Amino acid sequence: MAIVIVVVVVALLLVAVVVIASSHQRESRLEERRIQAEDSRAQARERQLEAQRQQAEADEAAARAKREAVIAEQQAGAARRTRSEATEFEDRARELDPDSEAEAERAETDSPA
Repeated sequence: MAIVIVVVVVALLLVAVVVIASSHQRESRLEERRIQAEDSRAQARERQLEAQRQQAEADEAAARAKREAVIAEQQAGAARRTRSEATEFEDRARELDPDSEAEAERAETDSPA
């Protein structure tokens, strides 16, 4: 009878050791997953910051391009105005120049008909 009790006690001890070992192994796996999760969160934060930086750069570039387009349009408008003024001055000069009509009439008479 004593042998049966010893066998039962040894069996119970073995079961307890297996349960404790599997519990430690489970805790170890859980801790490893926690570490991996924290690493993933850290990478996600880094990527978010990088995405925000890239977006800010893109926004700045778009704003710069818009400003440059406005400036270019203003410069084109100024060039059109200056060209129009130059044409007006040329027209006025022809109106005022007493020789310009004579030149035009001479060119007409010199041309073969």
